[in-house]
Amino acid sequence: MFFALIESFRSAMASIYAHGLRSFLTTLGIVIGVASVIAVVSVTQGMSSFIGDTFASLGSNSLTIQSYTPFEDQMKGIRSRLTPDDLRLIEKRGEGIASVTPVLFANRTAQVKYGSQTAFSQIMGTTYAYQDVAQAYTEVGRFLAESDNTTRRRVAVIGDKVRENLNLPENPLGEYVEIGGEWFKVVGLLEPKGEIMGFSQDDIVLVPYATMQSLQGNRTQTDIQIQLSLSETADVEEVSEQLSMLLRNAHDLSSEEDDDFVIQTAEQLMETFDTVINMVTIVIGGIVSISLLVGGIGIMNIMLVSVTERTREIGICKAIGAKRHHILLQFLIEALLLSLLGGLIGLAIGYGLGTAIASSIPGFPKAAIPLWSIVLALGFSGFVGVLFGILPAAKAANLDPIEALRYE
Repeated sequence: MFFALIESFRSAMASIYAHGLRSFLTTLGIVIGVASVIAVVSVTQGMSSFIGDTFASLGSNSLTIQSYTPFEDQMKGIRSRLTPDDLRLIEKRGEGIASVTPVLFANRTAQVKYGSQTAFSQIMGTTYAYQDVAQAYTEVGRFLAESDNTTRRRVAVIGDKVRENLNLPENPLGEYVEIGGEWFKVVGLLEPKGEIMGFSQDDIVLVPYATMQSLQGNRTQTDIQIQLSLSETADVEEVSEQLSMLLRNAHDLSSEEDDDFVIQTAEQLMETFDTVINMVTIVIGGIVSISLLVGGIGIMNIMLVSVTERTREIGICKAIGAKRHHILLQFLIEALLLSLLGGLIGLAIGYGLGTAIASSIPGFPKAAIPLWSIVLALGFSGFVGVLFGILPAAKAANLDPIEALRYE
């Protein structure tokens, strides 16, 4: 049996080599299918790994609290909010908390001016605790101080992208930028963090929280985001439950009403992102996998042609003693090899394509191929080869030797 297997493999390779161009065109569907799947997986998995590392750098003991309004309520004009009163409540009654900082956004983007230069950046009002909670430290100068907040000083800490966009000096300390019609003195430059999916993490301006409040005026509808870090001994789940009870009581929510806020850890944010990425990978991978089935049909078609071409050869083999399973094995191995060769070529092309896509987008993470995707791609290729090779192999094995010898 082992000898028959070796001979079947040799015969299959000889047949594939003898019809090189036809064999390549036959496996083209498999090549395209595997290359597409691997390219999609390599890009999404590389992005997922990079985002995971980014969230991990925030630490497992950090929490973010923000308001949440269901879409149905938004359509009715209802808007949930977190207020400074909620912040004071958490600071006063929260247990296991190392530091708390509010984040007050000016808008999604706001105008910043320096001389004749104008840029649009994210403006955030926060406190000195933000640097530890968000792991945002200065490379040059200092961070926002508590005294800046209490006295509502017009000072700012900027990201490197803002410095670049405004053509500020390499050391921007002491320069003045205009935000919302007010002049702010630059006291610090943040360490560069790079980009995520083409979005810069350094395009940011931090000002004191109280100063941001004064710029926005005496609004009764202020909505803030609260970020906090926990002490080393604190349990994240217990603290989350405690803060949830505090905010529900403060917002007068009944037991039947859902939370009008969201408490998330860095791990939960990463899990949410991974869920989205995996769903996208499955959907796109399922769509492009259709070409694998198309490739399998192509293999079956060519193998049926091959059986017809080699009818006399099959008759001679049977006449000199070849059994039915020998013929079946020979053609099945040939179909399997065609499919696997297409899978290997598609694997190489897919990784190259994924790498090219990732490198062509500025700041995009490197492509990465997990082992499971390689095993899945080659395994599915082999399955397609066997599935669509059975019919031609069975047809060859069932040929009558006398009729096969008479075939012209």
